[in-house]
Amino acid sequence: MSKHVIVGAGQIGTLLATRLAGDGHEVVVVSRSGSGPDGVAKVAASGADEARLTQVTQGAAVLYNCANPPYHRWTQDWPPMAAALLGTAQTTGAVLTTLANLYPYGEVSGPMTEDLPLSSPGVKGQVRARMWADTLRAHEEGRIRMTELRASDYYGPGVRDQGHVGERFFPPILAGKPATYLSDPTVSRSWTYVHDVAAALATAGSDERAYGRAWHVPTAAPFSARELADRAAAIAGTAPARIRRVPYWVQDAMGLAVPMMRELKETRHQFSRPFVLDSSDFEATFGQRPTSLDDGVAETVRWWQAQPAR
Repeated sequence: MSKHVIVGAGQIGTLLATRLAGDGHEVVVVSRSGSGPDGVAKVAASGADEARLTQVTQGAAVLYNCANPPYHRWTQDWPPMAAALLGTAQTTGAVLTTLANLYPYGEVSGPMTEDLPLSSPGVKGQVRARMWADTLRAHEEGRIRMTELRASDYYGPGVRDQGHVGERFFPPILAGKPATYLSDPTVSRSWTYVHDVAAALATAGSDERAYGRAWHVPTAAPFSARELADRAAAIAGTAPARIRRVPYWVQDAMGLAVPMMRELKETRHQFSRPFVLDSSDFEATFGQRPTSLDDGVAETVRWWQAQPAR
């Protein structure tokens, strides 16, 4: 068993920590709040504090970047954090395993594979592309070992206000009320199940075959928000699902006061037409298959049904 350090105590960092601890590893979760699941060590520190990260990561086999600054602060928060993580990996020898997304690809016309150019004109896509370039260069120069896992938008247990299909989507459906969705609910696209993200990170961080390149997290065949809602309603035995779409002009008006809504405008193309992730390379190399839609929705419904009313 080995030591693993996870920066970020959000939905994926928590799932990954629980998974690694369950496998018998020593796990340390680093976050500003010092939070994290039971059974792991928790450290309150900034992800941009390289000295503290280096101290915490001494002796670790893997350093996971599962942080996620607020969208409107990416240009300010990511550069110092990315530099600190890279520096920590270089000093300690831990494998830097980064959880990333699909923003750098920008608008696409077909299924996304890992060899697509990172040509997004968007600010968030460019931030992530620079992080990837810096990390890859350090690997190619022999200063670190690294890998990156890219996932589509999440769904599943634990996805609340930070997800397009979180607490404004599932709880209303389970209560027989209209769900809220920001885009066309009939557009089919890729959604990545959160437990598949944690499983892929755990695999890639400790397998030398993953090092030196980016991979797509195993993701099931595309489906629409309408299909997701109908499956959830059927499993829960509630009334046929209804979805209330928030018009873009309303979102734009909300964005004047709510930074998160303003930032979502950059990624609307991911929801206005098919946005499909090809994860066959990771699946073939490591033998991990994505969770099926039926199983993923069933687990998500069970999780929401177990949550106390808010």
